Amino acid sequence: MAIEGFGNIFKIPELKKRILYTFALLIVYRIGVHVPTPGIDAIALASFFAKAKGTLLGMFDMFSGGALERLSVFALGIMPYISASIILQLLTVVVPHLERLSKEGEQGRKKITQYTRYGTVLLSVIQGFGISVGLEQMSSPGGASVVLNPGWEFRLMTVITLTAGTAFIMWLGEQITEKGIGNGISLIIFAGIVARLPNAVANTFKLLSTGEMGIFLILIMIIFMIAVVGCIIFVEQAQRRIPVQYAKRVVGRKMYGGQSTHLPLKINTSGVIPPIFASSIMMFPATIGSFIAIVWIQNIVSAITPGSLIYETLFVGLIFFFCYFYTAITFNPDDVAENMKKHGGYIPGIRPGKRTADYIERVLTRITLGGAIYVSAVCVLPSILISKFNVPFYFGGTALLIVVGVAIDTVSQIESHMLTRHYEGFLKKGGDKIKGRF
Repeated sequence: MAIEGFGNIFKIPELKKRILYTFALLIVYRIGVHVPTPGIDAIALASFFAKAKGTLLGMFDMFSGGALERLSVFALGIMPYISASIILQLLTVVVPHLERLSKEGEQGRKKITQYTRYGTVLLSVIQGFGISVGLEQMSSPGGASVVLNPGWEFRLMTVITLTAGTAFIMWLGEQITEKGIGNGISLIIFAGIVARLPNAVANTFKLLSTGEMGIFLILIMIIFMIAVVGCIIFVEQAQRRIPVQYAKRVVGRKMYGGQSTHLPLKINTSGVIPPIFASSIMMFPATIGSFIAIVWIQNIVSAITPGSLIYETLFVGLIFFFCYFYTAITFNPDDVAENMKKHGGYIPGIRPGKRTADYIERVLTRITLGGAIYVSAVCVLPSILISKFNVPFYFGGTALLIVVGVAIDTVSQIESHMLTRHYEGFLKKGGDKIKGRF
């Protein structure tokens, strides 16, 4: 029974400690979202963001859990860290020193993580300065200035505050990953999106009460969202199974091998990484540009509003790129083929070694194309359809994919902890268990 499975969580002291620790740090994060940056007129800022709903700035605010709208100490959110991670991963492919570090095991990964932290601080300083300068040029529709006392003192204070906030969120994410349950960075984004759910539901009912949306349209949207969630769950668990046969071999007086198994390849190997990375790249320049009152910059920002052809085209292109890129750096067909060969394994009809690696890579390339199409469809099509019906941007496919994907990963990790300690899990009995991506 699923209820009994959930009850088993509290019978495992380590697992219970990890879950409570994760919840505690997420609560700290949500408290920080409500701590304002000094020197800001909150009323004037709220009036400005009231006009930003449905724009890229509104999407950034969704990822930050409303921190940008309040210009809290966590206003930049975790996006600078994600942007720094993207840059380091791209540089790992072209910079020999970073490539060597990535192959040096734990010590090399620690060094790359350190570089990522430095990059996060640098990007936070750049974004923080751009936002501080832009805020000085902003005013509410009534003409009230957003910044109470403009000048270099305000700019410096804002840069330090926002950079410190992002560094603290980065630390929270790392602590959750290390001592909690699930992937910390993904859970922070998950918490920010989910925290907006009550407000989004309230806004939807407000549109219903004012007659801007009909009950029939809301029912259609609910059915549509349920269908999208079902599609996400189905594809995230989908696998392409390559049959593998192990030859019999004698070691001492025992005989090993001779069994048939399979190599599972996920249809969407990269998980929720592509839409998060793609969103981060789209948001980084647009966030700064949204605060700068220069005509040509504002024209560019307007051109890449979610739902527009330019934005969706760029977004899909980035999703495809990161689907293939992330799959390439996390799954090496040559290593898999070599390990199979060492243990006497082979794919029926395929010669071991290079031929096997080529075959696995060819299959992986094909299913990654299907995965990229699926991620693009989930992220883009709902946003395009929803923008035509004036529904809150929160209900976009990107948010649904992240929420459902992160939830599946976290549940699968909890399930693994329970099964390793011989407790019944709360996922479906029999068949394959949900596999985590992180």
